[in-house]
Amino acid sequence: MDAYRRANRLKWDELVDHHVGAESYGVDALRRGERRLHPIEEGEIGDVAGLDVLHLQCHFGVDSLILAQRGARVTGLDFSPRAIETARALAEELGLPGTFVEGDLYAAPDLIDGPFDLVFTTWGTICWLPDLPVWAGTAAHFLKPGGRFYFADAHPMARVWDPGKEAAALPFGTLRTSDPYFGATEPFAYEDDGDYASDARTVSTRTYEWAHSVSDIVNAVSGAGLTFEFLHEHAEIAWQLLPILVPTAGSQYGWPEGFAPALPLSLSFMARKPG
Repeated sequence: MDAYRRANRLKWDELVDHHVGAESYGVDALRRGERRLHPIEEGEIGDVAGLDVLHLQCHFGVDSLILAQRGARVTGLDFSPRAIETARALAEELGLPGTFVEGDLYAAPDLIDGPFDLVFTTWGTICWLPDLPVWAGTAAHFLKPGGRFYFADAHPMARVWDPGKEAAALPFGTLRTSDPYFGATEPFAYEDDGDYASDARTVSTRTYEWAHSVSDIVNAVSGAGLTFEFLHEHAEIAWQLLPILVPTAGSQYGWPEGFAPALPLSLSFMARKPG
């Protein structure tokens, strides 16, 4: 693991304990059997009962265990030791079948036995990855013939807008860019001791992210030999990516009333392995 991803892992190791108690992660609802995926995934992923599912970049396994509660046989992968430790403990507490593996995504073929009916990855994932062709190839590697790869995340266009406090004070309807749309070989460095899901502060502050355009995503997936069933763009997203966004139905965030135009905030797709 290189220095970039090592720094990212330190941050995510710290965030796990804060996220277990964060309202947005809904662990108590998971314990009651009432936790749901976000509306975008709920409307697109379909029935998973009886399926073998691989959840890439699973964090501490909430979405993995939602699928397990629905009858899927789930394997989760994450690079954070603390996240995997927590996911295993949560699965044991809830009496749910789930295998959780610690490791870097790019090493997954050496860590996990397949194949799977569904590979699943959502919300805040590919910005932490430098190489999308290898990412898509990893997903394809694990799919059975006819298996599906489901993805939902922030729209690459939404990530160019400035999310800072100063941007929040701009006149209504005014957006300014902070990051480029097109990616580069080297990642962008960020200094932040905060947490998007809680008021916690972390000791680890330096993280690194990579930009990926829509064409990067599409070309990586098609280049891995997968066929798109759909690709959707949405004017909502699962978290408050920008200060101007307001809560919408289903615990999503969207543009406030009177804001125009309604630019894309998230992107999702389903792609199938031939056969």
